[in-house]
Amino acid sequence: MSAGAPDNFAPGASGAATVPRIPPIVITEEPPRGPRLGRLKNVVFLALLTFLSIIAIYPLVWLISASFKPQQDIYDNKLIPQIWAWNYDDVFDRAPVLTWMWNSVWLSFLAAACVTITSAAVAFAFAYFRFPGRGLLFGLILATMMLPGAVTMIPVYLIWNEIGKFTMEHAWMPHIGVNTQYPLWVPNLFGSAFYIFLIRQFMLGIPRELFEAARIDGDNYFTLFWRMAVPLTKPALMVAFIFEIQAKWFDLMTPLIYLRDEALFTMPLGLKTILDSFGLGGGGEGEFHIIIAATVLTVIPMIILFAIFQRYFIEGAVTQGRKG
Repeated sequence: MSAGAPDNFAPGASGAATVPRIPPIVITEEPPRGPRLGRLKNVVFLALLTFLSIIAIYPLVWLISASFKPQQDIYDNKLIPQIWAWNYDDVFDRAPVLTWMWNSVWLSFLAAACVTITSAAVAFAFAYFRFPGRGLLFGLILATMMLPGAVTMIPVYLIWNEIGKFTMEHAWMPHIGVNTQYPLWVPNLFGSAFYIFLIRQFMLGIPRELFEAARIDGDNYFTLFWRMAVPLTKPALMVAFIFEIQAKWFDLMTPLIYLRDEALFTMPLGLKTILDSFGLGGGGEGEFHIIIAATVLTVIPMIILFAIFQRYFIEGAVTQGRKG
């Protein structure tokens, strides 16, 4: 072996060093399981979501289908009626449904506009201004959400009853109180704790530098609120507006307490009147085709409203999610 040969090489027959052979490594490729398993999960999830969607939407489909059936075919559980009947003519002929729907429309929109504007103003005050006791005051507002409506129902009714007596004693004042529609929307002028919290959290995500720059340019607090805070929180305002419309549209308890005149009824109270008049429990003859058709007239407007404004719900949820 030469002097320069490494010591770990063994000399061969010819005196040269031999390099040991390394056996080749055989790699067996297996088909990836990740994408296939992911597709299987998607299929299972889609099937489960479809099943739950069918369960959720079936009562509405059944209700709409039953509204086009005669009385004797309502409970046959067939989604396509064998005999078609236009029951809505009977509803409009035997009850002032159009009046009730109009009352519900203008009261819902008026109440929603009032509570959205006032809640947004209060939320802007809590989001922008820094003052002592701000956290305590905001906590007290949130604490009002812990009070059930049954606790304040009787005191509020007594207040409205006294207001009604006072206005009736003074002929120059409009009658405000029991058996009027004022109790259905005037309380919304004082805002809502839930909407104040919702809009305030949204406004806290607006960079404060924008408001400070506007203040330098000469804007006052009102223009800060109306020209900057309101446009930037449009998704949250629309969510609060639509939520309140839905809440007022389906509200039965408040009209049931304050309204006596049938011409002032809203749609939920009118539906209860129809149920009492035509149902078996109220002494009627069990004309459920009229009751079901009136129920469809009560539900469909809110479905249309949600279908129109659903993008605001999605936009609000996405924006809140980005804020973390």
